[in-house]
Order: sequence, then structure tokens, then C-alpha cells
Amino acid sequence: MSSLTYDLTLAGLSIGGAAALTGIGLIVTYRATGVLNFAHGAIAMVCAYLLRQFTVEWGWPLALGASVTLLLVAPAIGMVLERFVFRPSALLGGDPARTLVASIGVFVLLVGGAALVWGTGARADAPTLVSADPWGQLAVAVLLATGVGAVTRWTRFGTELRAVVDDRPLAVLGGIDADRVAAAGWAFGSFTAGLTGVLLAPYVRLDPYGLPLLVIEVMAVAVAARMRSLPVAIVAALGIGVAQSQLTRLHPTGWAEPLLQAVGANLFVVALLVAALVLPGIGTRDALPRPAAVRAATPPGARAVAVVLFLLPLGFAGSDLHTSVQVPALGVVLLSLVVVTGRGGQISLGQAAYAGLGALFTALLAAGRFPGLPRLPELAALAVAVLLVAPLGVLTGWPAIRRHGLALAVATFAVGVGVSRFVFAQPYAVTGLSLDRPAGFGGDRAYYVLELVLLAAALLAAHTLRRGRTGRALAAMRDHEAGASAAGVRVPALKLTAFVAGAALAALGGGMLGMGLRAFDAAQYDPVRSLLWFAAVVVLGADSVLGALVAAALLVGLDAGARGGVAAALIGLLAVLVGRFPEGPYEALRTAASRLRLRPRATLTPVGVRVRRHLRTADAGRPRAPATAGAPATAGPDREPERHPSLTPTGTDRRTGPHPRPAAPTGTHRETGPHPEPTASADVGREIGPRPEPTTPADADQETGPRPEPTAPAGVGRETGPRPEPTAPAGVDRRTGPRPEPTAPGDVGREAGSRPGADAGVASSGGSGAGRRVVAGTGPVRRAVIGAGRRAGADTHPLATRRLRLDYGGFTALDGATLDVPPGQVTAVVGPNGAGKSTLFHCLAGTLRPSGGQVLLGGRDITRLAAHARTRLGIARTFQQLAVFPSLTVAENVRVGAEQGRTADPGATERALRLLGLDGPVRSLPAAGLPTGTLRRVELARALAGSPRVLLLDEPAAGLDTGEVAALARVLRALAADGMALLVVEHDLDLVADLAHTVHVMAAGRIVASGPADRVLDGSTGG
Repeated sequence: MSSLTYDLTLAGLSIGGAAALTGIGLIVTYRATGVLNFAHGAIAMVCAYLLRQFTVEWGWPLALGASVTLLLVAPAIGMVLERFVFRPSALLGGDPARTLVASIGVFVLLVGGAALVWGTGARADAPTLVSADPWGQLAVAVLLATGVGAVTRWTRFGTELRAVVDDRPLAVLGGIDADRVAAAGWAFGSFTAGLTGVLLAPYVRLDPYGLPLLVIEVMAVAVAARMRSLPVAIVAALGIGVAQSQLTRLHPTGWAEPLLQAVGANLFVVALLVAALVLPGIGTRDALPRPAAVRAATPPGARAVAVVLFLLPLGFAGSDLHTSVQVPALGVVLLSLVVVTGRGGQISLGQAAYAGLGALFTALLAAGRFPGLPRLPELAALAVAVLLVAPLGVLTGWPAIRRHGLALAVATFAVGVGVSRFVFAQPYAVTGLSLDRPAGFGGDRAYYVLELVLLAAALLAAHTLRRGRTGRALAAMRDHEAGASAAGVRVPALKLTAFVAGAALAALGGGMLGMGLRAFDAAQYDPVRSLLWFAAVVVLGADSVLGALVAAALLVGLDAGARGGVAAALIGLLAVLVGRFPEGPYEALRTAASRLRLRPRATLTPVGVRVRRHLRTADAGRPRAPATAGAPATAGPDREPERHPSLTPTGTDRRTGPHPRPAAPTGTHRETGPHPEPTASADVGREIGPRPEPTTPADADQETGPRPEPTAPAGVGRETGPRPEPTAPAGVDRRTGPRPEPTAPGDVGREAGSRPGADAGVASSGGSGAGRRVVAGTGPVRRAVIGAGRRAGADTHPLATRRLRLDYGGFTALDGATLDVPPGQVTAVVGPNGAGKSTLFHCLAGTLRPSGGQVLLGGRDITRLAAHARTRLGIARTFQQLAVFPSLTVAENVRVGAEQGRTADPGATERALRLLGLDGPVRSLPAAGLPTGTLRRVELARALAGSPRVLLLDEPAAGLDTGEVAALARVLRALAADGMALLVVEHDLDLVADLAHTVHVMAAGRIVASGPADRVLDGSTGG
């Protein structure tokens, strides 16, 4: 080996050793807490500055300074972060949204704090803890990795660590102190970060921005190791380090020279791009806050105040106006994050790259240096630059199709770092560039007016993406991606649209910022800026254009009017608070203000006291009326406040409102068992509200017509247990086929049959109309509401599977499953947990792709089609865990299904709302916070609004009480009678027995029994 090769190898091992330390720290922190610590580099920078402060500024011995920095300060930073920043998030369920934003907030806070304390200039006098000899750093990395591996594998703490990582709540129930384990993981991770910082500081640029970014770049080794394997991380770090050193030996000529030099100097960035974009992603959970409640309305007058404040700079002069010019430009850049993150729910940590490309392309076009294009005027150059950058949004949009959560965060950040290192930092791209303002707008005041016009256009574009069909689809994708796909939203195309629109807005803002500064400054588009902008937009309102404008004014104003780093420190502090205040700083301040607000205590006058005493006396002497099965007649079907747990009186169902407490049953309903006196029917009222006094005879059910005598019903009742066989056969059993019409006309059965005057009753029912519509019968009214089902489904072939097989590693989840879902019938799949029911359901819905076999719809092979494509062919589904869109109203939720479904029918939304009793006041309420029974109806209405031919229901009775289940069963019977094919995966065997025509029993991934419900369920033991 030549001397040069040997020397370069040693240099590469030195770099690789430091990178290995970073990988070890990141992996240990992630394995102990589940947090991808973006603040790792900032902690390294702070520790390097502290060691320099102790030794250079204060004159401490190196050994003492290093001991205090690495053994006391660094672990203490980690433990403080765990206790006050990340533990609150862990106690709330470890939401990756909060941990990601909090981690970025810590990064920004530490960077801003370091800039405030030590300034932004680079320091070249950092002390050397370990000599340049690479063997020392390599030995430290190997020693740490060996120690961590030994502790993890052979000690009790290692067992506890693995248990906490696998399932923290279960580990806590097992007696493990998860907080202690997490604190230890954070302490060790911060120690390795500090060690990395003090080792690298003497050989790299020590400043608040350079060192943290360098450490984040070498995150590649941890990502390549899938945040799990320490040996893989060490080998990758050493290999990349040596390769980067050896590349410096190559000196090509021509066009390849600058490119090869850029790769040789940034091989860790190349590795980060490959690891983030090519290798399997880390983390599968989403990492952005999903709205649990509707966003608070903008305060009255806030927009007018914002307009006035943005017009105020027109009266400024001098440096004040020159600074104000940056605010509208940065506001446009931050609007791009509102579109991508707030509207689309996607993480983008690389928006600074698109802003920089917008400024760079504008400068190149205005200077006539852009290949293949002539010199353009500045304003035309800006427009063309936006058009050129917009398609590049696919660079981050394409990974978003397959990645979520932390994997998407790393991928978008890697793209931003790559653009910064391979474009902005290269002399061939930026040398000699200048950028002027458009003709006629050279002065600050005139240019500010132009910026306001462009800002207004950007605001209009953002507003357009919020409203209408596209806006509802974006909100649906943000709130629940799988639910949006099931509703027919083309999620991959919509993600690309969001990223392309975001890139265009960022390019527009970046070009405006460059023209305002009259130069292309690469430092303005550094990757650290992306993190700062992302944190600012999230904490001040990711879905608020007003929040983006406030963030822009705050960032520019604080940096210009205070010492550098104040804006970053403030934004970082607000982002850190996300873990402690899940609804964000706005809600925290609002809550605190409401608690501190003095509320005067109301007092009665002497006359009022006498009147109250008189009323109480009169009330005490009045006999109380017996309890009935409803609320006051003024209550409507969609009035839900009585369902709040704190308002639930004795004898009231917690979820469904008041229900009767009869002294003795006077009849038995075939579905729900004993029911009260017929003063207020309880069939559907328990779900959708009270109804007025009935006009039907006492022996007739208000909704379903005459009720049988107690000896007549056959089968099993949900609450009353086995019932005797009927004294006179009534034809075919109600579960396996139609019955003759003498006692219950219609093709659905007694509970869903038509009755005289049904149509008029629906039309004039007033407050109880919603309940009547849910069981509208088989007459013209039902066909007007769901008639599309019969017309679309009666002449179609069934949904079917043929020998489906799906393997997870060495486990077979499906093993040759074959079934048919014919139109006009309810098909059920039952079986114990782990039998393969859910896997089969997901293969039918398109969320899982089988490894063998076929899924057929009308004879067409749809095995490879995505979920949204199947929805557009007529397959709708519901979810076991509710899949509604909290930020949309009930009507908007249903409209998403109508707009994205199989057919575009303007009346589909209203028909579905009427069918499920959602066409009252509840239609205008946001879905967030509504009771489970109502949300189940919303989800089902959304599925039906797309006019499906096949309806797949996954545990539709989950979370519902007996009355709500009975009402759901009546709706499903009506849909089947109207020609729709229904498949139900359900654990409630009573519901299956009462509803299904055909039942398939699964065990070990196979269908082991099939047939009519009564015959199959008599021998079924599935749960």
C-alpha cells in the first residue's frame, strides 16, 4: 500500500470514527425512546462550545473541562430533554408528530441560543481532546459500541430497554420503569453527541450552524442501519469515511471535475440521499398532528388587522423599509409549507432548497446564463423560474407516496441538504451572479407594492387549494390517508400535486427574496433554514395562512431588530412546548387566559330570591311524571349534547342519550329484546334522538309495523337469549332468504318492511324524520334514497376471491382463501383472532396485495389495483377504527365520498345524509367530537355516497350499543334488498346470525366452513 493510500485511509478512519459515534448515539436514543433526535447535532455543537469556554476562555485544565462537559453537562442535557420535553409526549401516546416537532424545536432553540451567547462567527481555537491519529477515535467508537451491545444483550437493563422499545405501555404494566429507561437512553445519546462535537470541533468549522448540520449529514450511517444495528452503523461510517478520503486522489478534467469534487467532499450527503430514498424507511406511523378537533376560527377582524399591518411599511423609509421588503417574500415561502404540511398533511423539511432554486434560476435567467434559454427581464425570469422549479417538487413528492412519518422527514431533509451541497455550494453555479429588481420597481417602496400583489396572488392560490373538491380531498388525506383512499381519493397523485404546488410557491418566494436583497445569497437557503421555517409554521398554525404571515413578520423582525438568534430561540421554545401542550401554544394561551379571566358571580335581587323560593315550593308539591323513553318534544334527531358523559343522568345510556326504564316489558322486539311501552318507540330513537308520541296501536311497533306475539319469534334474540320455535312456520328462515308477505310486506323483512303511509310519514315527520328515514322501508321512499344500489348492483357479477395467499416472512396469513360476495345478499366472515379475517378484508379492499391468487370484480382481475382505484370501480369500505375526517363537517365528509366515488351524482350526498339520519343540524357540525354512533353513520354515509356496488364492513358494530346495532342492521338489510353486495367481518355472532345470508368461518388463514347462517353458526366457535 502506497504512503498516500495509507495516509488517506487513516484520514478516512478518523472521519468515520466520528460518524460512527453519531450513529451510535442516534440509534441508542431511538431504540430507548422511539425519537429520531434531530437535535443531536445541536447538542454536539453546544458541548463543543462549552469545552472551548471552559478551557480557552476560563483557563480550566483540559481534563477537567472535558469531564464536566461530557460526564455532567451532556448527560444532564439529555435527561432534562427527556423529563420536560419528550416525556409528556410519551405519556400522551408517543405521537411521532409531537416528538418530531419537539426534536426540531430543540435543534432550533439550541442553535439560536448558541448564536445569542457565542455569536455567529466561526471559531478556530477549539481544544483537541483526542489527537489526529484516527486509532484513538476509532477505539472510542468500537469501545462504546461493544459496551452498548453487551449491556443490551446480557443485562437486566438491556432486557427492560428492549421491552420498552417493543411496547412501552405493556412494559409499564409489567413493572418496568419506562421513564428511567428513557432517561438513561437520552443521557447516553447526549453523551455521544457531546463526544462527537468535541472530537470534530478542532478539525471543522465551529459555529452555531456548520457543526450541527455536519452532524445531521452523518445521520446517514444510522439510517442505513435502520436505526437498529450498531455494527452496521460502524461499518457504514468507516466505509464512507475511507471512500470519501480516497476520492480526493481523483482529478478528472472537463465537465466531470466539479461534480466529482462535490461528491468527494459530500459523500455522507450522497449516502444520506441513498439511505433515505432507496433503502426501506424507518418508522411507519404518521409524524404530523392529525386534527383531533376543528381548528379554532380566526378571531374577528384579524384579517383586517393583518392587511393594515402589511400596508404600514409603505410609510417607512430607509433601513426600516429595506428590512420590511423581506416579509412578503418570506410569507410566500411559508405559504408553501401551509399547502404541503397544513393542507396536505405531508412533512417537508427541504422547502429552503426550492426557495433557493427559485432565486438561483431567476438570477440565471435574468443574466442569460440558463442553458437553452435567452436572457429574460426580471419579472419574466421570476415567472419562468417558478415554472421550472415546480416540477422539481416531485423530488420530495415521489418519496412521500411510499413513505410516512420519520422516513418522509429524513427523505425531504436529505433532498434539501443535497440541493444545498451540490448546487448552492458549488462555484460553477453561483460565481459572479447578481440579481436586480424588475424595471420600474427598483425602489424599496415600489418593489414592496409589487411584493404585496404577488403575495395576494399566492394567498388566492392557497385559498383555492383549501376550498372545493381539491380542498376537501387534501383535508381528507391529511386527516386520515387510508380513509381518503377508501373514499376514492387518488392519494399518490394528490401528494404529488401538493408538493408541486408547494415547490412553486417556495420558488416564487425565494425569487422575491433574492430580488429584494439584490443578490443570490446561498446562506439564506441553508438547510437549517428549512428546519426553522417548518417549526415556525407548525407552532403558529400549519393550516393557517394568517399564521404563516405572522411567522414571516416574526422571523424577519426579530432578526433585524434584535441580536442574531433571537427568532430561532423563540421559535424553538414554542416548538418545544408542543410536547407539553398538544393543541399548541395558541390553545395553551387561550386556556390560560380563560382561567385567569375574572368571572363576576351572579346574585339574585330580593324579588328574585322570593320567586325562586316560591317555585321550589310549588315544584316540591307537584307529583313527578314517570320516566319515558325520550327527551322533550323539542329535541331533534340530531341534537347530541345529552350524550356528554358529564350530563348523563341515572338511567341514561352514556353514549346514546336518555333511554326508557320500563317497569315491565309489554312486548319483545325481534332484534333488541324487551322494549318499553309504546309511548315512544326505542328502536331507533336511542341512536338518533326521541320521536313524538305515536299514532299507531299499542300492539304495533311505530317503525316496523305489527309486532309478533311473545310466542311467535324464532331464533336467538340479542338480549333475551334463545326463544321458542314459532307455533306456525312462516316460510324460509329470516336469516337465509325472503319470507312471504302476510305479516311483513317487503323484501327485507319485518324490521325493514314497508307499512301503509310510510312515504307520508317520512315527508312530514318533523323532528323524528331522521329516524324514519333510517328504516324507510321498501317502498318508493327507500328506492329514492338508495335506488342506485339496485340499478347498479342487480345486474353485476359478485366480488370474489380465488385461492388467495399472503405470507408475512415465515407466517402464512392466508392460505388459499376462496369466497364469493353475491349481490343482494349479506355475506359474513367470522373466526377467532388471528384467523386471517382482517387480512382477507384488506386484500379485498386493496390495502394489502396478496402473494398469490386473484381478487375478481365482475370477472375482472383487480388484484393489483390500489384501494382508490377499487373504490372508483364500485367497492366501498368502512373501518374497524373510525376513519372520518375530523376537520370537515358531516356533510363535507359525505361529499368527499360522492365526489371521489364510482359515479359523479350531485344528489348522492343528500340521499346518503337522509338515509342515515344526518340531514338535520348535525350536517353542519365538524366531525371532531361527535359520538361514536353518529360517526359510524357518517362513515357509512360517505361510503354509500359513492354509489358502490359492493360494500365491505370491518367490525361495523364496534363501539355501538344494542339500539344502534339494531338500527344499523335495518339499514344493511335495506341495502342488500336493494341489490347491493355486502361483506361483513364481525365478532358479534348475534348480529351475524340476525343479518347474514351466508357465513364463512376462517381458521389459520383458511375458510373451513361455509353455508347459511343458522347451520354454520350452530357449530361455529369463532369469537
